[in-house]
Amino acid sequence: LSNNMNDIKQVTFFMEECKRMGVPVLGPDVNESNYKFTVNTKGEIRFGMGAIKGVGEAAIESIVAERKENGPYENIFDFAERVNLRAVNKKNFEALAQAGGFDCFASYHRRQYLYAPEGEQTLIEKVIRYANAMQAEKNAAQVSLFGGESNVATPLPKVPETEPFSQMEKLKLEKEVIGFYVSGHPLDQFEIEIDSFCKPITDINKYPNQDIAIGGIVNSVRNGQTKTGKPFGVVSIEDYNGATELFLMGEKYINNAAYLRPGEFLYIRGKVELNWRKKKEIQQNPALNPSPEDWELQTSSISLLSELREKMGKGIHVKLNARHVDQDFIDTLMELTETHAGNTELRIELFDREENLSVELISRKIKIDANQELIKTLKSHTDGAHLITA
Repeated sequence: LSNNMNDIKQVTFFMEECKRMGVPVLGPDVNESNYKFTVNTKGEIRFGMGAIKGVGEAAIESIVAERKENGPYENIFDFAERVNLRAVNKKNFEALAQAGGFDCFASYHRRQYLYAPEGEQTLIEKVIRYANAMQAEKNAAQVSLFGGESNVATPLPKVPETEPFSQMEKLKLEKEVIGFYVSGHPLDQFEIEIDSFCKPITDINKYPNQDIAIGGIVNSVRNGQTKTGKPFGVVSIEDYNGATELFLMGEKYINNAAYLRPGEFLYIRGKVELNWRKKKEIQQNPALNPSPEDWELQTSSISLLSELREKMGKGIHVKLNARHVDQDFIDTLMELTETHAGNTELRIELFDREENLSVELISRKIKIDANQELIKTLKSHTDGAHLITA
């Protein structure tokens, strides 16, 4: 991670690999992060502050050096008083707040640092002004001309109450200053649908001339017209593993225009075909072999991910090693089915790898609600669980 800090694609890859391995990657933290990625005392990977846009090396060196010399920062005011404000400026404070670097201070949430009621300053501006006043007091003399200590103390500024950022707002700010999502992903609410019904965007080229589906969040949309006056749209869509661009022309673009907005969560079906440039080259020279990047998804239909489970989810399929089935598991399974009772099927595939045998069982009596919480719980207790379509 440290060696690839400036390569968003590689950092995203390694963060996904950490997730797969069950190794937590925590966001930046002024009380724990260094310039590069580090491992904390709990064995968790802590984000490096050097990956945050707008926080320079000099600012990070000042933060880390003071922390090593005098211990962790107690709160945002203690932080501002102790760091060198010539090295750690307002822009650095704002970037750290956006990235979650001050989340270790429980007193305030991210929005409070950046929010300013009309006619007032942000908390960050107030904190810096307060710290400058405190440092000026120390420098000029807490001792008066007569040798006595000054009793005038700079009061802590008032912090207005405001609602915290929503999860989506939080993630958007993280992406702005880091380049990708750290504390979660906008698609987490549709993780089960994507896992059950979609192929990873990075695997599109593995399905040449096949019909597949992908799911993701729209990053951007470019609209235009061809020389012949036909409207078109270029849609950038991203999932957990990567991003791709989809080209929609003419009627296909017009019929799906309502979905083509940044921030929409889409389920897209289509056929993997060669792009038009490669098709033309092969027509001229049939001996040419296409490379992986020559394949693209030609869209056939678009719908909302939020509608997918209701339209396609007919139940849950659970894989279970027969040798792991005992009374405790049966009790757990029965408790889960009672807690998440519904009207969809529960199918259990019992398998025995040593005997190379498997059998699928369908419950006639038990019906369940195929929700995300149940599927995640079943995954943690079995060898896999996903939605089924029939």
